[in-house]
Parts: sequence; structure tokens; C-alpha cells
Amino acid sequence: MHFLLIYDLSPDYLERRGAFRAEHLKLASQAQGVLLGGALGEPTDRALLLFEGDSPDEAKRFANADPYVRNGLVKRWEVRPWTTVVGKYAATPVRLE
Repeated sequence: MHFLLIYDLSPDYLERRGAFRAEHLKLASQAQGVLLGGALGEPTDRALLLFEGDSPDEAKRFANADPYVRNGLVKRWEVRPWTTVVGKYAATPVRLE
């Protein structure tokens, strides 16, 4: 299964992230199940991390430990299941015959 960790970022995220970026990236690189992650651009008001696993637990653990969350760069976060059905990495691919 896939899970999206969705961050709503603070207005000053870009200005403040430098102080916490190395710790954030280290945590992300060590987290189980992280496939992709990054901030949306123009405007940089949200960030997404794609997790793969059996439950949303790892994504929630990541968010709770993330220095961006702990230091107020993230205003709100949520984890949502994402039913991926097409593409090379789809977790539940639909086969059309």
C-alpha cells in the first residue's frame, strides 16, 4: 500500500528550513518505506512524502519525529492512504485486457 504524508507549510518555511534541513533529510533517508518526498513549488505551501508499507504507522512516526514539525515549519499534517492503480510503481495495478 501507499500512503501520502501531507504537510501544510508555514508561510516562512523557505526562510527557516535551512536550520533544520540536514536533520530532516537524514531522518527521511533513514525512514522505512519512504519512496519520494519534497515540497510543492510556486507557491511552496505544501510538501508530500510517499510511503510504502502495510500501515500508515511509519509515516506518522516520521512526522512526529520530523524537526520541521517539531519546530513549527509544518502548520498541520495528515497521512492519507493512496490507492495507486497505474504506473510502474502502482501498489494495486489494474490490468486492462
